[in-house]
Amino acid sequence: MKPQSALHVVAALALACSLASCQRDAAPAGTASQEAAGPTGTQAMSPAQITPVIPLPAKVDTREGHYTLGAQSRIAVVGDDAQALRIAQDFATRLQQARGFTPQVGGAREGAAVVFALDPAIAPAGDEAYVLDITPQGVTVTARAPAGLFYGAVTLWQLATADGGKGEAAIAAQRIEDAPQFAWRGLMLDVARHFRTPDEVKAVIDQMALHKLNTFHWHLTDDQGWRIQINQYPKLTEIGGCRIPAGAAGKDAKGKPKPYCGFYTQDEIRDVVKYAADRFVTVVPEIDLPGHAQAAIAAYPELGVTGQKPPVSPDWGVNTWLFKPDENTLKFLENVLDEVAALFPGKYIHLGGDEAAKDQWEKSPAVQAKLRELGLKDEMQLQSWFMGQLGKYIEGKGKRMLGWDEILEGGPPADATVMSWRGTEGAIEAARAGHDVVLAPAPDLYLDHVQSDGPDETPGRLGVESLEDLYGFKVVPVQLSADQAKQVLGAQGNLWTEHQRTFDRVQRSLFPRAAALAEVTWTPDSRRDWKDFLQRMAPQMARYQATGFHAADSAFAVRFSPQPAEAGQGSLALSNQTGFGTIRFTTDGSTPTATSPEYTHPLTLPLPTTVQANAFADGRPLAATRTFVLDTHSLLARGSHALRSCKQDLMLRMEDDAPADGKDGDRTLLLADVFDPCWIYDEAPLDGIGTLQVRVGQLPHNFQLWKDASKVVTRPAKIEGGALEVRLDNCEGEPVVTLPLKPARKSPGLTTLEATLPTLAGRHDLCFTFASGEYNPMWVVDEVALLPRGPATP
Repeated sequence: MKPQSALHVVAALALACSLASCQRDAAPAGTASQEAAGPTGTQAMSPAQITPVIPLPAKVDTREGHYTLGAQSRIAVVGDDAQALRIAQDFATRLQQARGFTPQVGGAREGAAVVFALDPAIAPAGDEAYVLDITPQGVTVTARAPAGLFYGAVTLWQLATADGGKGEAAIAAQRIEDAPQFAWRGLMLDVARHFRTPDEVKAVIDQMALHKLNTFHWHLTDDQGWRIQINQYPKLTEIGGCRIPAGAAGKDAKGKPKPYCGFYTQDEIRDVVKYAADRFVTVVPEIDLPGHAQAAIAAYPELGVTGQKPPVSPDWGVNTWLFKPDENTLKFLENVLDEVAALFPGKYIHLGGDEAAKDQWEKSPAVQAKLRELGLKDEMQLQSWFMGQLGKYIEGKGKRMLGWDEILEGGPPADATVMSWRGTEGAIEAARAGHDVVLAPAPDLYLDHVQSDGPDETPGRLGVESLEDLYGFKVVPVQLSADQAKQVLGAQGNLWTEHQRTFDRVQRSLFPRAAALAEVTWTPDSRRDWKDFLQRMAPQMARYQATGFHAADSAFAVRFSPQPAEAGQGSLALSNQTGFGTIRFTTDGSTPTATSPEYTHPLTLPLPTTVQANAFADGRPLAATRTFVLDTHSLLARGSHALRSCKQDLMLRMEDDAPADGKDGDRTLLLADVFDPCWIYDEAPLDGIGTLQVRVGQLPHNFQLWKDASKVVTRPAKIEGGALEVRLDNCEGEPVVTLPLKPARKSPGLTTLEATLPTLAGRHDLCFTFASGEYNPMWVVDEVALLPRGPATP
């Protein structure tokens, strides 16, 4: 494998291959790129080495030689354009942060190392297109508009930071002609469930810009919080901006209510919008209606159907509080939208339209009278009328309505843009009807789904939506004709934050899957290649680390699979999700490096042995080092991530609320089916096993499940305090072991329950269910461990 500094040398090679011939010399699938020849060698570099850029440019022509960018390099800006000068200065600042030197910006074009120029005649066409020309004599970045110039600077920055080193950077000579495939390349961040500070939002926007993503969808209001200051209605943030969380998180160390609050002042919003605009990211605000309105109704009960005052919701799911569809509510929302429109200069305002449970409308005589007055046949048409009134209102302010695909159900406003989240069916229907569409389907582009089944994965929804899954997404549904496909603006990834309490988890949920989305929405389909993308992800992971951005390493992290071996020994297999990179390991307590032993086959090791491992490419680690202790316990224990759920109806990986004074992000992660918490230890090896240990915890069942509430399973308690029941081979019949929950009720945290197993032989499935007589709290298995009879093996 190459040492870290070797890429610097490789980048300086004379290149005499076409893009096609370089492709033939690419590294084999699933491996890091091979050692290239030295400065006088002839081995061609792979495309991922020549252009280690994400997203991959539309067209690259390679040339001989390289250009070295260093401390003495000067940047010139052609013409008197303030935007071009700002872009050049931004590029110089990023170079200083990454490589430790700051090129001078200014002076004549002649003699400059890098030239930034706006040229309205340059090809390819489009405001976001650019040409990057790199020769041994210098670099020119040309574009028709500032956005393209910025993206050309981003590509040059990626080329200059690919080796991860400091000081001068050697960049392979090449000509890049680039333009995006789709106009809408977006990410959505939900700040209603868990608030993120303005600086944190800016950090996300900055990473978006460095991936050429251009639309930031800001989900500002929901049942759990109203996050945007509206001067005319201060209670929206004073009351609607705070909630009391469910469970132990809602109480301080003394047991008193601990409000969770947060909102953006209008000055903060203006600052974020300008920050985004400077990076050519458009901010699209979302004011969700007529559903997801509980926080607003908590602040102003007259907006609701019943006139009652609900709390700001501490629960996740589908709440049934709706805005009342009358003139007073419409006037209120028009006044809100007046202030929203003034804050966000972009074309779109997202008005939601999703998951509006119509129960309150159906039961309200006043609403039913309104429905009849308007001559509408049902509540869906009433929602369409309600949304249409507000859509027309914002049209008068030069804005366009965007809504989730439910707006199709009652007939959407004629010029509404549809964001399809319930699969791709809404996009297909909308495009065929002549509406512009943005693809954001669940689960494909829902970034609250976990990205691996690893024990240290971030919280979120199952199943797994991996980096490779997202890279394989097709933006244009195959059911659309060529003309209908023109209605597809692009795609975006959505991050709902019910289970993302910390910014660290937000970052890990968004990236690097957003890097895959960037390539899906920018690069022509014919140019995309998963294996080549993985090679370019190696320097990209290093860029995240260098900029302090906490992208997930789930795709590359080493996973451990233990199996019993001979007495006193165990077998340990190592792997990672993508199969990319070379896995190296140590057993002496040292951190593995690029020169540590290479993993080639399962390891047979004495018990106990501590193994540390990581995957490497081009001499650099792709992930954080993972550690596994191979001992009697780990051979026979299964964490909840490794147990099988009985039904898998609504599987979530959730954070324990306890202890009450615990720090967010430091608590245990628990995995359970919200409808039926039930786990199976498949083929448990029971020969010689005498004791069963189960670590259990409890979570608040804070879910509003609407019509699915009847699916929640509650098993009656057969003993005081309830019990964890363990059955053999199936989940029916009499339990073979009953573990009382009474000890666990004394602590809101984790408790280890222990029981003696009857003498059993062979391999059997073990089924674990709680018979507690309640669904709240929700009892959860964290780990199951089998202990041998007699003295334990060391």
